[in-house]
Amino acid sequence: MAEISAKVVNELRKKTGVGLMECKKALVAANGNEEEAIKILREKGMAVAGKKADRVAAEGVIDIAKCDKCGYTAIVEVNAETDFVAKNATFKEFVKGILATILANKPASIEALNECKFEGKDSTVEEERKNMVFTIGENMSIRRFELIDGITGTYIHGGGTAGVVVKFETTNGIEKTEGFAEYAKNVCMQIAAMAPTYVCRHCVPESVINNEKEILLAQIANDPTKAGKPEAVKLKMVEGRINKFYETNCLVDQAYVKDEDLTVAKYTEQVAKELGGEIKPVYFVKYERGEGIEKREDDFAGEIDRLVKGGN
Repeated sequence: MAEISAKVVNELRKKTGVGLMECKKALVAANGNEEEAIKILREKGMAVAGKKADRVAAEGVIDIAKCDKCGYTAIVEVNAETDFVAKNATFKEFVKGILATILANKPASIEALNECKFEGKDSTVEEERKNMVFTIGENMSIRRFELIDGITGTYIHGGGTAGVVVKFETTNGIEKTEGFAEYAKNVCMQIAAMAPTYVCRHCVPESVINNEKEILLAQIANDPTKAGKPEAVKLKMVEGRINKFYETNCLVDQAYVKDEDLTVAKYTEQVAKELGGEIKPVYFVKYERGEGIEKREDDFAGEIDRLVKGGN
């Protein structure tokens, strides 16, 4: 059996991020061959990933990257089990590698992304994910991503707890100005703060408005102080409430958070005039970390007890 020096073990640890004892075991099993040891660690990582796959991953980060060359912007949510891991430099680098892979390959789905070669490596995205599970010791998953083509503004809130990308149409090249960059960021922050559902009232499906009207008419019918009013009055009341629905749910109809005397539409007109062109928000995507995932209730005392007793 080849002698395994501390220096060799430490070099493997630096390359893989795996603990010293696991690195030494792998080197012993590989008779000192580093490449074989890495293979062993990867294989173990896949086994560990399988064991941890049923553990809830609702923390993690949302990150965004732009590619000036291809004109695309990518947003991704990658989940882990704890907020501690979300702040880990290795995990953050992994997420940035995923973004680079998305921009380079433009996959159509998570399944397609998992089969892509991880940018800068020979392994696939799924293989790298499994390696990360083994290295960090938590289940993690690439939950969702989106590619947006064209002129965009971006904003990441709270170190990755939320992210927004907005697509714009512009004229006269004003998208290249500092004024537009500031405007675009402000609109992204508006979306992060006020959570609109649609860009404008024309984007709201007719079925949604019809449903709102039915609810409002039922509320009026069930209110003794309003039920007896003439139909024309009732319809006027519904119209007023539908306008309020637009003001709450449509980005351009919302009051601008930095100046409530303006709507976002008026703010957009104001900036466009100052910059000598036209601006139109046409699409946005907002991700909030872990939204919709049922988080587990952590039993830290039980976890520590299992670790002390050598359990999983």
